[in-house]
Amino acid sequence: MKQYDVIIIGSGIAALQLANKLTKDLNVIILTKEKLTTGNSYLAQGGVAAAIAPSDDPYLHYLDTLEAGAHHNDAEAVLEMTQKAPELIKGLWQSGCRFDDDGKGKLLLGMEGAHSEKRIVHSGGDETGKHMVDFLIERLEANISIEQSTFVYDLILNKEETQCIGVKAKLPDGRNEIYAAPHVVLATGGCGQVFAYTSNAETATGDGIALAYRAGAELADMEFVQFHPTLLYVAGKTRGLISEAVRGEGAVLVTAEGKRIMEGIHPLKDLAPRHIVSQTIYDYSRKGIQVFLDISSIRDFGSRFPTVSKLCRDHGTEIENDLIPVVPGSHFVMGGVKTDLQGRTSIPGLYAIGEVACTGIHGANRLASNSLLEGMFVGGKLAEWINGTQAYRDAINNLHIPEKNFFNGELPEPDILKHTMMNRTGIVRTKELLMTQAEWLSQFNLERWLDAAIDHLSPSTLNRLFMYIAASLITRSALERTESRGGHFREDFPNEDNANWMKKQIIHQRKNVKDGKHEFNQTALAT
Repeated sequence: MKQYDVIIIGSGIAALQLANKLTKDLNVIILTKEKLTTGNSYLAQGGVAAAIAPSDDPYLHYLDTLEAGAHHNDAEAVLEMTQKAPELIKGLWQSGCRFDDDGKGKLLLGMEGAHSEKRIVHSGGDETGKHMVDFLIERLEANISIEQSTFVYDLILNKEETQCIGVKAKLPDGRNEIYAAPHVVLATGGCGQVFAYTSNAETATGDGIALAYRAGAELADMEFVQFHPTLLYVAGKTRGLISEAVRGEGAVLVTAEGKRIMEGIHPLKDLAPRHIVSQTIYDYSRKGIQVFLDISSIRDFGSRFPTVSKLCRDHGTEIENDLIPVVPGSHFVMGGVKTDLQGRTSIPGLYAIGEVACTGIHGANRLASNSLLEGMFVGGKLAEWINGTQAYRDAINNLHIPEKNFFNGELPEPDILKHTMMNRTGIVRTKELLMTQAEWLSQFNLERWLDAAIDHLSPSTLNRLFMYIAASLITRSALERTESRGGHFREDFPNEDNANWMKKQIIHQRKNVKDGKHEFNQTALAT
């Protein structure tokens, strides 16, 4: 057994921000199931939203976030984040993080969908995530250990089941290891890989969601999945993300005949909220009509968007032709492990930050370039809380590992799951399709897996199990919400139902963890 003060599972923006903000007298370990830079944060082409321009204001950023989130957001949390955003960006910039500027000390600001002002800060054009992650990694100090290719597969609760005190993990050599700490942080990202078309890194398989659900933590809003409108589509497969910043710079969505598909659909046209653009493209694809991103209006596209240009060239799409074939794909889950703004879950000692968490900030649909911002914001707030508390430190002295029964049910290959999820629980949903998916998933006895011993499973089998658990939660939640809102579109209930659903969250908790030493008001987590 290895013992620490803080265990951080994951290595994206939220995890690295937390690690950098924790006091240096804490013994911290980052556990990541692949390489440190193998994740969605590192792949982020877009930027970070912050009201920095003289014509902008954090309140306008707040309003745009609520509008994109279909007013399902926690308004107070949104306002606190948008007010903090300029300070976060300026702090990083002054510390040496490279952002694109005009050469005279003024940050360049871009436009993205559903924003009312130019407020997107970029680094290296479309390499913002890479540059920010590299910068934060360079700043990690000696009190922070890193173990790569270490797959956390189980959370450990104390004997009384009142708090989380550690994790079990698979080491690169196949051995199992126990890590104990009074603070266990899920920063594992989302679950985009449960869908056939996705912009997500291969590591985004719902690990943290499944870990928390098996342990008994509350989850919320799993029905809200954002489908990014523009993924490069070649030879029947998605090949990577075409940043929303491309449309922000003037690209438009067209058919092969040049018809602009967003005309008359929304006042913002090609910069409408993502769910509207995705649904429009999906309607065309269902009719067998390929949609393209027309980039002819963007000068020096190759230098402005080097990552996108390389992606296109690598897959045989010449940007000189000005038309990039696109389809929507899963991009971000707004739901997840329910937390407060410090990242605290319903289980004391267990925290969640970044995409795995549901803080209420994103509502029913995330505003473009708010994800890196939220990761930095909540990661910093959690660091402040951990730095100032002595809570739970005695718990790990009495580590207890309960006996569990073995269960060896079969789970089909992930590709089968991905295609069924895309077709039945994807961009456009109906009761009939969702019921079909729920019944298909039920045959795999996922409930029996939740209490089973899984120490003997290989990392690939564990990965598959976590994908099935996440897929089941998304499908169940989508069935329960009988309206359309944000990233959740029901063709049989096509309108928003504010009277019954605007603030109502679907909470899933497989068991009640016994009341522990909560250091915050549990009603803050109630709906």
